[in-house]
Amino acid sequence: MLKIGDIEMKNQVVLAPMAGVCNPAFRLIAKEFGAGLVCAEMVSGKAIVHGNKRTKEMLFVDEREKPLSLQIFGGDRESLVEAAKVVDRETNADIIDINMGCPAPKVTKVDAGARWLLDSNKIYEMVAAVVDAVGKPVTVKMRTGWDSEHIFAVENAQAVERAGGKGVSIHGRTREQLYTGHANWDIIRDVKQAVSIPVIGNGDIVTPEDARRMLELTGCDGVMIGRGALGNPWMLYRTIQYLQTGELVADPSADEKIKIAILHMDRLIAMRGEHIAVREMRKHLAWYLKGLKGSARIKDEIMEETRRDEMVKILEDYVASLNQQDENDAGLSAVVASIQ
Repeated sequence: MLKIGDIEMKNQVVLAPMAGVCNPAFRLIAKEFGAGLVCAEMVSGKAIVHGNKRTKEMLFVDEREKPLSLQIFGGDRESLVEAAKVVDRETNADIIDINMGCPAPKVTKVDAGARWLLDSNKIYEMVAAVVDAVGKPVTVKMRTGWDSEHIFAVENAQAVERAGGKGVSIHGRTREQLYTGHANWDIIRDVKQAVSIPVIGNGDIVTPEDARRMLELTGCDGVMIGRGALGNPWMLYRTIQYLQTGELVADPSADEKIKIAILHMDRLIAMRGEHIAVREMRKHLAWYLKGLKGSARIKDEIMEETRRDEMVKILEDYVASLNQQDENDAGLSAVVASIQ
């Protein structure tokens, strides 16, 4: 079983810390679908130190989400350490994660995120400083390297371990790749063989079968699911069931998808208010609708909507039309069968 420091998870499946996605509304749904560990979206260390209202909201942890990892980023050691102290002493997060994988220029230009991938000495110094300042276990999320010419994943993971880090998550792409191409699971395997702390593999896990293959190929201790869970928390549950029993649980029905989508929206409204939450839900609803018949037209409608009740009506009418179509198709099939 996956264990980070003294924090033991009930399974090996982890929700990735996705910016603009992993707020408490979605994290709680992921937890309800069984995720062993959920990770909060990254928060700026300097913003935590400055203590603005929006940042404090991002540090909120619902007890039902635990165990939870809260991720911070920054290039300045003093502010990163002070931010880690705030997370350690003023939040009920279980794990403090340091981001050294974000490829966004606004992050790397301040010597944070993926910029650390070029300097294992800095990784050691920064992680060691945070570890020394806090009581909660410290982990790092990283990529394989800066680009194809600078892949130092093994050295970087070893620096994390030497500094007292209790685990490392590795996205099998370089900063240069962003989210394109294929994740290199061989490098994840190399890291796992080079360190004794837990290694969580990330990248190109879109089916339960992918998760099992990653575990078998790399020997990693856990699998981190990111984009595969967007609008699809069932992926988490299906993966857990497949890893534990070998059973492939069926995909959800349209009814089930929309029910969870509305729950997600209502939780977001409770957090942010209707005006902000309904707009933020548009992208999530597009993910929930992905793959459903005739959903392109519905996506266009929801992109214009600003009110919760109207959004719900659009979604429920859409599901009702799908159910009616299924009934009609079943009736036609019965007629054809009787003629034959």
